[in-house]
This record gives sequence, structure tokens and C-alpha cells, in this order.
Amino acid sequence: MLDVSVLVYPGMSAFETGIVTEVFGLPRPEFDRPWYRLAVCAPSDAPVPMIGGATLTTPFGLAEFAAADTVIVPGVADVHRDPPAPVLDALRTAHARGARILSICSGAFALAAAGLLDGRRATTHWRYARLLQHRFPAVDVDPGVLYLADGDVWTSAGSAAGLDLCLHVVRADHGAAIANAVARRLVVQPHRDGGQAQYIEAPMPTTAGGPGADGRIARSLEWALAHLAEPLTVDTLARQAHMSPRTYLRHFTRTTGTSPIRWLIRQRIQASLALLESTDTPIEQVAAAVGFDTPVTFRHHFAGTMRTSPSAYRQAFRTGGGRTA
Repeated sequence: MLDVSVLVYPGMSAFETGIVTEVFGLPRPEFDRPWYRLAVCAPSDAPVPMIGGATLTTPFGLAEFAAADTVIVPGVADVHRDPPAPVLDALRTAHARGARILSICSGAFALAAAGLLDGRRATTHWRYARLLQHRFPAVDVDPGVLYLADGDVWTSAGSAAGLDLCLHVVRADHGAAIANAVARRLVVQPHRDGGQAQYIEAPMPTTAGGPGADGRIARSLEWALAHLAEPLTVDTLARQAHMSPRTYLRHFTRTTGTSPIRWLIRQRIQASLALLESTDTPIEQVAAAVGFDTPVTFRHHFAGTMRTSPSAYRQAFRTGGGRTA
């Protein structure tokens, strides 16, 4: 069982802490394996005021915060000022003893103030990216990603991106199948695109039973996921939605925020992850199994999406007990 700690601070929203609680705090007996042990920690014994007039009390302080295997800072009270010195000391202590350090949204400012982001790539909410770079020029700020994992210090963008990062932790600790199961229980959005190197297997699309154009688009996506190994074109998908290709493209972009081709590439990459993690299937066969014409095309799109090669990904996320699919 891995210990996870999350810091609360005056004036915070409960959302970021709620993300951490949902992923790491709820028991998961369905997985039949040790799960995480979560401690919500405060910088002092005083009740912590939160947005909306609520207050939070916890028996855990900075000692427990620094002692966890994974330490999470979900934000800071003021991006223009450093957090209190005891908080920064706790972060440095945790990092020195080998803890995995995470930040959500503006929490990157706390990590930077503690010196943990110097010389590293990091991200934060796009509103704060320029300020983070200005205040901490030794940090290589990348505002265009959902999250970044640079060694043992991981950062995420806006609040909702903290969920992507937390699921990445689950993937790293327990593999793709468990991470995807957690994502589906949380009813995570089915599409998180935009060039980000996400390591989380996408859950199924939302139910395809709805009426109108959105329902038909969703049904075509569900059908496409079941036929990824086949040649798929816009015309093919449009026929499944009973639309003309031009109408389908218009509604598809409005519904998903991307193009059918980019969506298909992303889903095929996602489908390849389980094969890479849990089987010895050669890369050439993995590429064919998820619908890529050639291994070269597969490697090209895999590297562009995952920021690594299929072979390197397999080595990093191998779940053991290899078999051939």
C-alpha cells in the first residue's frame, strides 16, 4: 500500500482535493490488490477556510505530508507569493527522501519556490504559465500539455488536468487496465487531445443512445472503436452516422473538438498500449492489430502522441508475464 498525501491551504477550492480523494482515497476492493492510503494534510492545527464558507480540519500536518510516498500540492493561495517556509521545507524533505512530488494547477508555484523544478520541464494552468516562467526562469515551462512527468517531479495544467495526472500515477503503479477501470468509474471525458503526451488509456465514449446528431456521432465512434483494425475513412464513419461526409465532418468537429483522422490515430495508439504492456506481440503485429498500414506509420504516430517509441513504452510500462496476443 502506497501512502499519498495532499496539502490543503486557506482559500482553496475543494475540487482539486476532491480529485485526489476520488483517485487515491476511495477503497478499490474490486481490484484485489493493495490500494493507496491517503492523508489530507494542513500546514497548521487551525481549521482551513475553503471557498464557499466551509472549513476543513484534519489530524495530519506537514510531518505526515512530507513522509508520504507520493506528495501532492493541489494549488497555492497566491501565485505572486511563495508559500510559507514550513511548506517549502516539507516539500524539500519529501523530495530528498525520494518521494514522488506532484502539483495540480497553480501548485507548480510551490514546487518551483522549493527549488524542485529548477532545470526541469513543468507545466501549470495556461493563465499562469508566463508568470511561472517570469518568477522562476530556471524552470522550462511548457504551457501546451496536460501534464509532464520529469523524473520524480510531476506537474499538471488546470484543475481538471489533475485528474489526468492522477490517473497517470495509477497507470505507472498498476498498469493500463487498472488505470482505465478507474477512469471509467469516474466517467472521464472520452477524448483528451491536443498533442499532449497522455499515458492514460481513454475510456469508452459516452453513451451512443442519445437523439440527434450528437447521438449519431457517438454511435459512429463506438462502432469505430470496435473496428479499429479495419480501414476506416470519413465516408465509412459518415455512413455509420447516416450523414453525408461534409455534414459528418462539421458535427464531428463540433462534438469532439478534433478531426476524424486525428481521433482515429489517437484511439489506435490507445488500443496499442495494452498490447505493448501485457504481451510479447511484435511491434509489426501490434501495428496491424490496431489498424495502422505499416509499422513505420505506427512508430511515427506513436512517437508524436506519446513522446516515446513503442519499444521504449513497452519497456517502461511492462506489466510482467509477457504473452503473445
